[in-house]
Amino acid sequence: MTQIVKPVSLSPLAILALSLWIGAHAGAQAPSSQVASDRNPPVNDRIVPESVDDLKSLQEQVKKVVAKCRPTTVGIFVGNSAGSGVMIKKEDGFYVLTAGHVSGNADRDCQLVLPGGKRLKGKTLGANNGIDSGLIKVVDKGAFEHAESGKSKDLKVGQWVVSIGHPGGFQQGRTPVVRVGRILKVDRSTVQTDCTLVGGDSGGPLFDLEGRVIGIHSRIGLSLNVNFHVPVDTYDETWDRLVKSEVWGGTGGFFDLFRSGQAGYLGVQVAQTSGGLEIAEVVAESPAAKAGLKPKDMLLKIDGKALSSPDELPRLLSRKKPGDEIKLEYSREGKAKEITVKLAKRPS
Repeated sequence: MTQIVKPVSLSPLAILALSLWIGAHAGAQAPSSQVASDRNPPVNDRIVPESVDDLKSLQEQVKKVVAKCRPTTVGIFVGNSAGSGVMIKKEDGFYVLTAGHVSGNADRDCQLVLPGGKRLKGKTLGANNGIDSGLIKVVDKGAFEHAESGKSKDLKVGQWVVSIGHPGGFQQGRTPVVRVGRILKVDRSTVQTDCTLVGGDSGGPLFDLEGRVIGIHSRIGLSLNVNFHVPVDTYDETWDRLVKSEVWGGTGGFFDLFRSGQAGYLGVQVAQTSGGLEIAEVVAESPAAKAGLKPKDMLLKIDGKALSSPDELPRLLSRKKPGDEIKLEYSREGKAKEITVKLAKRPS
């Protein structure tokens, strides 16, 4: 494809269906050298599919990216926490890029799990808590599959991306899970996409359609299809500090509230639908579950403030602390309801 085609609207559900099909059918037999082969030229990241043939071309390109990049994605166990990361290579050895809230404090022993189940020893290094970047050094010696870094400053809104990680944490016998989406917003400190992510994906890699790491999963789970990633450029810009095990940042901003558990926790995942903000999942034993909220309920207002987008929910909750009560207005099967919910501390 050499021309720009007119945009079409792909719903998050359609993107998720494409992602799941690719995740199920992306075979490891496709050699990584085909990612940019002459026989199958790469899909232009900024082309929006218009036809079934366009979708098939995109699908084939994503399958090649997955074959190349899935082996570089690792599971991470630090203390009682689990997350994801991506292996990279430097002159002095192998490192894992991850989220700062996954790696945590410096100089901690951790386990790194390769897709096939082999476990490696790691040591946490530095972290920038202001943007949620973290770094881990691979202690074990050997030659490992590793990813190539891209340039997040070159990213464009609407560009197709591939997300890989371990939702729910690493599971023996399950390869890293693939999701496909598009970039919604990008700046120096964050990349925002509509890739569907959940807990355990934190720290996993975001790839462009050339198979290059462009971001690391950070703030996830507040909405099914609005998620945030640390731009990969920030790792290069702060590399010396990260390698020296410096931990800095964390100035009371939006993410730090959730990271420290200072913000009130409701316990729902939401998705934007044509009818408004719909609850997609209610976390068991959460304040939302105890208050009787259910999937398919439509969230309307918190303390009289309208909820018109997925971003508004975490923004309003960030102003609350554990123990605070909120007045929540919602509708179920078209009937308006109002309840009072006591917020809790976000689980680790």
